[in-house]
Amino acid sequence: MTLFKDPFDARHRLSSGCACGRHASQADHEADPAASADDQARGAVEGAVMRALFPHDATRRAFLTAVGAGTAFAAINALFPLATATEVFAQGLKPEKTDLKVGFIPITCATPIIMAKPMGFYEKQGLNVEVVKTAGWAVIRDKAINKEYDAAHMLSPMPLAISIGAGSNPIPWTMPAVENINGQAITLAVKHKDKRDPKDWKGMKFAVPFDYSMHNYLLRYYLAEHGVDPDKDVQIRAVPPPEMVANLRADNIDGFLAPDPVNQRAVYDGVGFIHLLSKEIWDGHPCCAFSASKQFVTEMPGTYQALLKAIIEATAFAQKAENRKQIAEAIAPTNYLNQPQTVVEQVLTGTFADGLGKVVKDPDRIAFDPFPYESFAVWILTQMKRWGQIKGDVDYARVAKEVFLATDATKLMAEAGLTPPTSTTKTFSVMGKPFDASKPEEYVVSFAIKRT
Repeated sequence: MTLFKDPFDARHRLSSGCACGRHASQADHEADPAASADDQARGAVEGAVMRALFPHDATRRAFLTAVGAGTAFAAINALFPLATATEVFAQGLKPEKTDLKVGFIPITCATPIIMAKPMGFYEKQGLNVEVVKTAGWAVIRDKAINKEYDAAHMLSPMPLAISIGAGSNPIPWTMPAVENINGQAITLAVKHKDKRDPKDWKGMKFAVPFDYSMHNYLLRYYLAEHGVDPDKDVQIRAVPPPEMVANLRADNIDGFLAPDPVNQRAVYDGVGFIHLLSKEIWDGHPCCAFSASKQFVTEMPGTYQALLKAIIEATAFAQKAENRKQIAEAIAPTNYLNQPQTVVEQVLTGTFADGLGKVVKDPDRIAFDPFPYESFAVWILTQMKRWGQIKGDVDYARVAKEVFLATDATKLMAEAGLTPPTSTTKTFSVMGKPFDASKPEEYVVSFAIKRT
């Protein structure tokens, strides 16, 4: 439910006390958690038009009472196209702040966020962005919450967890763009090359990047579908991606479900082999995301719009296969991924060594589609519920809509030359099991192995 006061509602006094005209004061405007950048643009235009036509609030209210909001809107819109005015207004938003810090973890999932710096996508939008390499996901989360970062590269479940208070106090957070789809793998130590059946993995130790990660949920899903209880039959612990290969080499873990280039680096170093790509579990799954607090989105709509546009345009560039080698060259250096360029190229081009003596060609090993489908969010929430990370009733649809900002992505994808989908939900299957986002609770209870 929006906290805004509709200027076409005769019951409300149209105050000029804030920037958009829908709040009693600027403080109320800034405290409103429901306002998106589009809401603010639309509110500012509608409020300005109504104040200009009806300088005296009593006259406006009498007019609306007499003819009704619908008739009033139609009449005024015919003379002054509000949608067009709103679009012009939104395009004219200037960044309130141009010097920004965006945190990232050095993995190929962050490709659009990273490449936007050396390849000039931020600069094109008038932004001076420092992309800050960060050690682990807990650090990313804490620095973003503490406002040391203006925005951040996060795992797609993290904005959901932060917003609903899973593991901490709830803070309204947003995910306006997916950074990558697919692009992960299960890698095992070379000593396990004869253990290709997950039923033989009981007693083994695995690493994932973070508890609230697609890696954790996909590994658990994969194990459980093979009759292996991820909490009883194996050990799963969180290890920052930059430390995973070293832990595999030191025999601290037997394998991991990790982002790239971690998997390919294990092959490059001769300590691991790729058991399977994550797309074999769920082809087209989201992984990482561009995220920002709801406060940043609402208080700095111009900056937010410019930053998101830069990242979506970088994503569109990254999606083209012919650009992948150029991108690998840009993001491989020490201040970004700190990986041999050949390792990054193998990931991005999809032509790679698997560690078992084969060269595999899969151009969809990693892909870049920024659209934050709300059905993705609902699936993630079902897995949080399945494994006991959240308790009680969950309003899946509401949380998905509030956190995954599909509307903002739709507009900017079109501007970047991408074709946005016509729906905020999509159907998909995970290991052959269809998922219906309209029946999340039925999905949760359908699993034989779960914690709920």
